[in-house]
Amino acid sequence: MNEMPPPLQDPCEADLNAMLKTMGCTNFKLRQLMRRVAQHYDLEMAGAGLKTTQYSLLSYVLRLGPLRPGELAQSMKMSASTLTRNLRPLVDAGWLKLAAGSDARSRSVSITQAGRAKRNEALGYWRQAQESLNRQLGAGRVVALHALINESLERLSPAHANAGGEDE
Repeated sequence: MNEMPPPLQDPCEADLNAMLKTMGCTNFKLRQLMRRVAQHYDLEMAGAGLKTTQYSLLSYVLRLGPLRPGELAQSMKMSASTLTRNLRPLVDAGWLKLAAGSDARSRSVSITQAGRAKRNEALGYWRQAQESLNRQLGAGRVVALHALINESLERLSPAHANAGGEDE
């Protein structure tokens, strides 16, 4: 019987594949990192009486608003139900306003003067959190992390997946 030899594999790729098998779940590791980073920012943002998610919402609405809740959820890459849950405390505090939209079925989210003031107050705390994280990780790691995240988001986007997504 004449058997074909196994296909040749680059030794470096073989080493990487072996490492991948021992590294565990990527989703779990990313969630661990995200929880740690969120805790870091939330600790600083507590000085302004906000969570990081609330600061992000105020910032997005300030930059993009007024806009429909669906547009806000899409731009923040979150579900409509998550957005609704996160909007409620900001509306109740008087920092955001939900009003009738351009037609009877639509709504519009806008930031109030009190919301602008709260976001401006929180900006200093956010900067402290960012600068502290930059120091703890080191500028090179932060730049590399952002590059890796941006590339990963692009590769995992529906447009990239539809294009085939092979390595260049």
